[in-house]
Amino acid sequence: MMFERLAPEQHDTLDGVPEPAENPRLFGHEQAIAMLTAAYRSGKLPHALILAGPVGIGKATLAFHLAHHLLRYPDYRNAPEELADPDPRSGLFRQVATGAHPSVLHLTRPQNDKTKGFKSVVTVDEIRKVSRFLSMTSHDGAYRVVIVDPADDMNTNAANALLKNLEEPPARTLFILIVHAPGSLLPTIRSRCQTIRLTPLDDGALLSALAGTDQPAPDEPEARAALVQRAGGSARAAILLTQYGGLEIADALDKIVQSGRNDIAAAYRLADAVAGRDNTIQFDVFNRRALDLLSDTATEAARNSDLSRANVLSDAWHDAQNAISETETYNLDKKQHVLAMIDRLNAALRM
Repeated sequence: MMFERLAPEQHDTLDGVPEPAENPRLFGHEQAIAMLTAAYRSGKLPHALILAGPVGIGKATLAFHLAHHLLRYPDYRNAPEELADPDPRSGLFRQVATGAHPSVLHLTRPQNDKTKGFKSVVTVDEIRKVSRFLSMTSHDGAYRVVIVDPADDMNTNAANALLKNLEEPPARTLFILIVHAPGSLLPTIRSRCQTIRLTPLDDGALLSALAGTDQPAPDEPEARAALVQRAGGSARAAILLTQYGGLEIADALDKIVQSGRNDIAAAYRLADAVAGRDNTIQFDVFNRRALDLLSDTATEAARNSDLSRANVLSDAWHDAQNAISETETYNLDKKQHVLAMIDRLNAALRM
């Protein structure tokens, strides 16, 4: 069946892949789901949740499924033990998917009118929508759900504005913060939320998630195993690897840093491949692989009790993260960024 896009385009939208708001399928996270449905059935659902875990494992999809559940069963005493599956044929599903439901507010990176793309942060103007949203009368006395996706992307002003909303939340209101790195949030925000840590998808759940996309996992066992290993339990990572040349990009970067020499020609070829105007996703794949190389090597050094090297690599990771953010924020030259990132990796990984 042909996929019909209902949700507004976002900064990380992928062709042929449903946005969390319009995805009727949810894979994995059974333990977290059982805990949330039990808490709701007992009338003890917290007013604010942090769904924490790696990128692309279904955190936002779970948030929208939970919102469906609350709106479908506004009286917790009548709610089923199982999390309700959103029905794509229902008016509720269509309203939530299109962003038109009066009881669901989804906040993410807004559009950038100057570049026609998206801003690199969740701005304070987005968070200010919360007060207006909560000031309106609840639709049919139902829950109101605010989803911040991802909360990591809030700038300081936005985070402080959200904190004020969390301090005195109205009754029957649920805040759900989608968070890739909980340490990026203000401690005062974390202290007002219940954190639920979601783990990467196991192989079966990952392959099932891919089966519902335009390009499922390859049939050839060796290629399938390589994809599963590279994806690290992230359906988004697997999609990027299969549909956007991600495997080739990751392999090319790995070979450059593993060769033990400065292969300038290979570095320029990779930069040309990922830094073009129409290669936004490939550029993101490159950056994520660079960060993974640093974090994986830092973790290995720590396991081997080489704490000084682990600290150096951790600092290099933060420097790399800042370089990525600055390149996006100030629209810097992407090709120069890629070449500088390769130099940074070569220096850090060869210590």
